[in-house]
Amino acid sequence: MSVDLSTSLGSLKLSAPTLTASGCAAAGRELAQFGDVSTLGGVVTKSIMLNARSGRPTPRMAETPSGMLNSIGLQGPGIEQFIEKDLSWLTENGVTTIVSIAGGSVAEFGELARRLRDVPGIAALEVNISCPNVESRGQVFACNHESSSDVIRTVRSEWNDETPILAKLTPDVTDIVSIAQSVVEAGANGLSMINTLLGMVIDVDAMKPMLGGKTGGLSGPAIRPVAVRAVYQVHAALPDTPILGMGGIRNGHDALEFLAAGASALSIGTVVFGDPSAPWRIARELGEELDKRGYQSVREVIGKAHQAG
Repeated sequence: MSVDLSTSLGSLKLSAPTLTASGCAAAGRELAQFGDVSTLGGVVTKSIMLNARSGRPTPRMAETPSGMLNSIGLQGPGIEQFIEKDLSWLTENGVTTIVSIAGGSVAEFGELARRLRDVPGIAALEVNISCPNVESRGQVFACNHESSSDVIRTVRSEWNDETPILAKLTPDVTDIVSIAQSVVEAGANGLSMINTLLGMVIDVDAMKPMLGGKTGGLSGPAIRPVAVRAVYQVHAALPDTPILGMGGIRNGHDALEFLAAGASALSIGTVVFGDPSAPWRIARELGEELDKRGYQSVREVIGKAHQAG
């Protein structure tokens, strides 16, 4: 097989099309026992906030048909410890690192960008304006044009011009295309999509929500058709805006579907819990899927489904 698996997200060149998804492999160190993390397209870190957070009450996870609900709630060490321990490890090991940031206010997003601006080893910034697991549902910025734009505009003002900003979008909106257009106009260089869908499971014996936080983010194969639809629609409207696609990708065939819809690279998430080698395996399988269809590179098929009659 001689398929070229390299791709790019705008100015960010990637040696492989598969990256980790934020929240599913912490900062990448856990995957090192299963493969060389530096050979992945990149590691997207778990979303970092200014201060350490313990997350939401337990239980935090529940299995669902073809997926899972999580209600972790942005648990993390805070920005200073992240820079000292996690980011330094990623940099020392030559990993292409996309740092995901999340904040409870526009100002907090801006402060995170400011603190990270001159820190070496960051290939891109993923701005998580769409996590459904924060304590206040009113803080899902990506559900509103103005709040989405305000965050990205503020991050752009505190960030550097050389390193891309990706805005992470939620599918829990009526029109994801208009939100995508808003954040691109505000300064995003690319889009990460989609985040989890807000869901709930009821314990019918206890007659109460199964998760400690009541609701959680649905991920896994169940959301893949929604993700493919969203990527397709946004690529049709913004064909020059790179998309990091994600949502229930389990194998090379799934990955190819996202590329054809318009994604330029792929984040691999929930499947990693059962198969920690999945980001490497899916890249190999994608190469095989491309090869047997006569394609010589990933770049040939990006947005290919839009060319069909």
